[in-house]
Amino acid sequence: MHRYEVLVRGSGCVGRSLALALGAQGLRVALLGSAEASLAQREDVRSYALNAASVRLLRELKVWDSLPVDAISPVYDIKVSGDQAGAMLEFSAWQQGVAELAFIVDAGALEQQLATALRFSPHVQIVDAAVPADLTALCEGRDSLQRAELGVRFESHAYGHRAIAARLSSDQAHQGVARQWFRSPDVLALLPIEKPSAGASYGLVWSLPDQQALDLLAAPPAEFEAALNAATGAEAGTLSLASGLSSWPLARAQAEPVQGPGWVLLGDAAHLVHPLAGQGLNLGLADVASLAAVLASKEAWRSAGDERLLRRFARSRMTPNWAMGELTDGLLKVFASEAMPLRELRNKGLSALNSVPPLKRWLTTRALGL
Repeated sequence: MHRYEVLVRGSGCVGRSLALALGAQGLRVALLGSAEASLAQREDVRSYALNAASVRLLRELKVWDSLPVDAISPVYDIKVSGDQAGAMLEFSAWQQGVAELAFIVDAGALEQQLATALRFSPHVQIVDAAVPADLTALCEGRDSLQRAELGVRFESHAYGHRAIAARLSSDQAHQGVARQWFRSPDVLALLPIEKPSAGASYGLVWSLPDQQALDLLAAPPAEFEAALNAATGAEAGTLSLASGLSSWPLARAQAEPVQGPGWVLLGDAAHLVHPLAGQGLNLGLADVASLAAVLASKEAWRSAGDERLLRRFARSRMTPNWAMGELTDGLLKVFASEAMPLRELRNKGLSALNSVPPLKRWLTTRALGL
């Protein structure tokens, strides 16, 4: 049987990106999963917020510049509102000295382009069963079965919230502005995107307590739209559904350990964070870039599964992944509290932070990978 240097388990964006990155180094890679976009047979309403580091990686993989024009929307401004009048935090590309703060990307289009790129990667073979390899990279997502078989602890703490995703149309142009509302007990984000209406569409990500989310999911479309427009206060115009709804439970989780002899975990198989900062896929792609860099610099006599190499990777990702988990967890706890003193403090904190440009620039640089 042909011996591979790396077996990648999982064919989502993280797994496909890793296969492409390692194949580009000349490593013999087997990708366990479909060569086609996994959600091609059903509607995909997800939208990814990608930072500069993620875009750099996708460019290096020859994927970014091949995406359809209507699959990418630049974000020039971000407006974050609290739950009291005047509580506002604003970020702008102009203040940051960059062309854009981030990009919102159609999830289905990104998966499809990754699948297309894999068909032209001579060192990557799509397989339908596990094959022997020096290194097994688990990119199977939050419900990875192989992770459990390895005996890895995956401590998950449910938030008691669900995320609702959808595509929306507005009667006003989005102008490249992403909007977010931090309130008790929900967090709502509108991400500017070009589908289905160029210049006037949003990707919705709405985090709500479980029962409230389930009630909205079961409501007629008109009732959902009424609740949505009440929550956004017409700041993004009058919004209407342009798709069905997708939903999933929210949790924070961390695998321990993330590597062992001949295996490593990446993406949601290794860590979960709340989507309020839009950093889930960015963390996964940063895992890909880090592991690719470690393997690219390995000594010729080491195998891809050498545990010393994998420990280097684990150390490189430990602090960034932990810090983002702490940040999103802390923000959710602060803004989910209904206690009046904390409510006053968090809203004043938004306004105070908005008046300190150096601190805003520091936060933006780290969050957006600039």
